[in-house]
Amino acid sequence: MTKPIGPICNLDCKYCYYLEKENLFPKNENFKMSDEVLDAYVRQYIEAQHTPEVNFAWQGGEPTLLGANYFRKIVALQQKYANGKRISNALQTNGTLLNDDWCDFFAKNGFLIGLSVDGPEALHDSYRVDKKQQPTFDRVMQGLKFLKKHGVEFNTLTVVNRLNSREPREVYRFLKDTGSGFMQFIPLVERLPEPGDNADNLSYAHPPEPGVSPEVAMVTRWSVEPAQYGEFLVTIFNQWVRNDVGKVFVQMFDVALSAWAGMGSPLCYFAEKCGAALALEHNGDVYSCDHYVYPEYRLGNLMNESLGDLASREVQWKFGNDKQATLPQYCRQCDVRFACNGECPKHRFIRTPDGEAGLNYLCAAYKRFFTHVDPYMKVMTRLLQERRAPAGIMDYLRQGGPGLPATT
Repeated sequence: MTKPIGPICNLDCKYCYYLEKENLFPKNENFKMSDEVLDAYVRQYIEAQHTPEVNFAWQGGEPTLLGANYFRKIVALQQKYANGKRISNALQTNGTLLNDDWCDFFAKNGFLIGLSVDGPEALHDSYRVDKKQQPTFDRVMQGLKFLKKHGVEFNTLTVVNRLNSREPREVYRFLKDTGSGFMQFIPLVERLPEPGDNADNLSYAHPPEPGVSPEVAMVTRWSVEPAQYGEFLVTIFNQWVRNDVGKVFVQMFDVALSAWAGMGSPLCYFAEKCGAALALEHNGDVYSCDHYVYPEYRLGNLMNESLGDLASREVQWKFGNDKQATLPQYCRQCDVRFACNGECPKHRFIRTPDGEAGLNYLCAAYKRFFTHVDPYMKVMTRLLQERRAPAGIMDYLRQGGPGLPATT
């Protein structure tokens, strides 16, 4: 993930964990990736990919603050260094600055846009406000209109928090009504630092050390509750599996089907090991992961060492392998371990029932969800093995779905 403007954003979302990363840089920091760093990054990133297609992922902060001309420069650099490879781009935005110029550019250059929206107006505006603490929903919807007007491909990213997790039907219905055919649901989990543990002026706790659970594991008041997140996923799945398979694509459900089909997880959260999703800051600093932008996880700077060398450093291999190596025995014996794999190490800060460190805070949610979807995933996997579309499960359910539990 590339952050060409670092943590700078025009919004002040109450739950954002990245805004405060500004405190990790000098007071006079220029939070804009320089032409020199941008050129080096585009060239090195393309050179490091041994595939016919190279995908760039642009995030922030809010990357559209840089202006469309900045991204025209990016596309020109990509064409300069492509060397016969296909280049694709994804950009995550809050949508409030989108206009005809932006969306014409996105459409002409094939950008995939991830639009952050947390549900209907009241739920969205509960946390997603601007610097004046004013609501943003109307501006996001205006941005969505521009995307649709220009035929820009988009998906929605919904942060599942303490409030909207209680309204799964309303959130799902709203997203479908907006025309979102691709949905990501990201659980919000942020831990408060222990007393005296915020010397770097950060409000949230650093990720736990591998295999270690902190003495205090208090989460923010907007973090999703595990039981509620599990019910949120189950409720939406029940609607989806009866009505929307093949019409609406929910990342979590795609990941589950991949696991049941024996293909592993395409998402780092649920892979056995991680470490391949590095984060690049505006100044060229490279970190182990987007959720680990802390001094202790800084790998180096691409102006001093190539991206390829940074990604292959022994410390990064250890970072990725620790995900599997420090998995508690409680998880290793779990029936749905093959689908969950302990989820993100950032969330492993509670203890197992027998006191072992390193259990994921969201363990109860994933046990609930993956156990619930098991019989449906088996049917869809069988359909795939028979070279039939997984959407066939909807007919199966309409015919009574022998062997499947009832959904509501």
